[in-house]
Amino acid sequence: MDNHFPVYTTPNECQDCYKCVRHCDCKAIQIVNARAAVIPELCVSCGECVRVCPAHAKKIRSDLSRVKFLLASGEKIYVSLAPSFVGFFRNVSCRQLAAALMKLGFAGVGETAVGAQLVSAKCAEFLAEAPAGIYVSSACPATVDFITKYHSEWVPSIVPVRSPVIAHARFLKHEIPNADKVVFIGPCAAKKNEADRSASDLALALTFPVIADWFEAENIDPASCGEADLVPCAAEEGRSYSLEGGMNDTIRRPGDNVRYIAVSGLADLRRVLEKFDRTAVSASGQKLFIEALACPGGCVNGPAMPAGSAGAETAWETFRISSDRSSAGRPVPVNISGSYFASPPATKEPSEKEIRSALASVGKFGRADELNCGGCGYNTCREFARAMLSGKAESAMCLSYLRKISQKTSTALIRYIPAGVVIADEKLQVIECNRHFAELCGGETLEAFNTTGSLTGGFLETMIDFTDLFEEVLAKGGELERFNQVHGKNIYNISVFGITPGRTAGAVIQDVTRSEVRREQIAEKAREVIRENVLTVQKIARDLGEHMAKTEILLDEVAGSYSGSDENAR
Repeated sequence: MDNHFPVYTTPNECQDCYKCVRHCDCKAIQIVNARAAVIPELCVSCGECVRVCPAHAKKIRSDLSRVKFLLASGEKIYVSLAPSFVGFFRNVSCRQLAAALMKLGFAGVGETAVGAQLVSAKCAEFLAEAPAGIYVSSACPATVDFITKYHSEWVPSIVPVRSPVIAHARFLKHEIPNADKVVFIGPCAAKKNEADRSASDLALALTFPVIADWFEAENIDPASCGEADLVPCAAEEGRSYSLEGGMNDTIRRPGDNVRYIAVSGLADLRRVLEKFDRTAVSASGQKLFIEALACPGGCVNGPAMPAGSAGAETAWETFRISSDRSSAGRPVPVNISGSYFASPPATKEPSEKEIRSALASVGKFGRADELNCGGCGYNTCREFARAMLSGKAESAMCLSYLRKISQKTSTALIRYIPAGVVIADEKLQVIECNRHFAELCGGETLEAFNTTGSLTGGFLETMIDFTDLFEEVLAKGGELERFNQVHGKNIYNISVFGITPGRTAGAVIQDVTRSEVRREQIAEKAREVIRENVLTVQKIARDLGEHMAKTEILLDEVAGSYSGSDENAR
């Protein structure tokens, strides 16, 4: 298990459903032996796979032990708390959270939203001086990675400003001399990439669930901790950054000649980047600013947020604690300028011949075979073929191919098994059967099979007289066996078993008529031999009895004659 990257898979929990592949806009998932693994060089750590994984096999790296180590070192560790806490810690104020976090050992807590205000001020300054064209925000690290990796032609459009958390970390260290390190706490997995790449600014990043578990382990209830001051100051309008469009609200100024749109979710961002004609905007002499966020609805819907966290209640509470003003004109006491460079992953485009060969390996020999069903997680069969050629996908991911293989295998087994086989539904209509079954039924059933090659749709009650076994199995499940069942002039051994509970059942029927007749013939011969032996024994006994009787009479006569001679002698 590779848990060094911010997002990883626990292999034993993966259920090979390919849902992560289906929802990954970067297709940064590799399937090996039916188990999904994240490909770090392709991943932007948006965390969408973590959100959608039904088996919870996708994880966000914890980093809790590393934070505890920092706290035990004696250094002053400060927190940069994301404004989306409103959607996770319900009915808990920022100052209450600050007090609870300080009980864990942090030296102080500030709001990432303060850094957001600095970013907005810098962006407003940049846009005021920039020429006509399209500009994309740099606030979301996942969208920045998405652009630099997959839409590098847009890299020059990224506003050259660092993210809010980096701006805030630098601001904290500037304002608080003893701030040794800064740890971010929020809903994001991509912030861990920022920490890994800019450790001098941001030491580590934790998610809200990790903090919640830590509170529970230490018996700390944030709602009962009182309040602590936020350092070096509380945020104002920057708290709206957690909502889609919130950044735009903090930059927009009347008459600034800039149009603003917000795009959240990588799928929507991809469509914008692929379809937008940048030259048309530049030619119009206007400026367009795109607030780009990886999570649909904004950070309040981040991968570490609970379901429903992006609802109207969270939005209203965020607006309630945010100031309605622009960040333009705010002083920026630290350097938060940044540069971004294209870093497309190394890929090899396969030839058309290779793609056709890969498609043929999953039974797709022409365009008509390319269903583009998306069951494998890829949008098209050709995209899936490319994934197979790059080692990201396996042929077993193609559900239509597996279905065909399964059908062929089951058909072959049913066809060639030396017994009658029939499968029926809950209405006792035939779904599938083999010729042996038709032959066992004989008559019109066999004639119908010979004509159509199938009995599909026919009712079992017109073919056999033991449908009660099917009814019982469909009602109760399990398996029933009945031996030496007489059906007409034949004798059957019948085994009925459930396939889908209450929906389908099957039967294997063996004609044991010949073996039973032969067994009866052998038994009859044995009985005949026994009878003859008994008669012989009886005859021997009778003859022996007669012989013994005669002998006894003769001996009596002889004995009598001897007795008479003795008396005369006296």
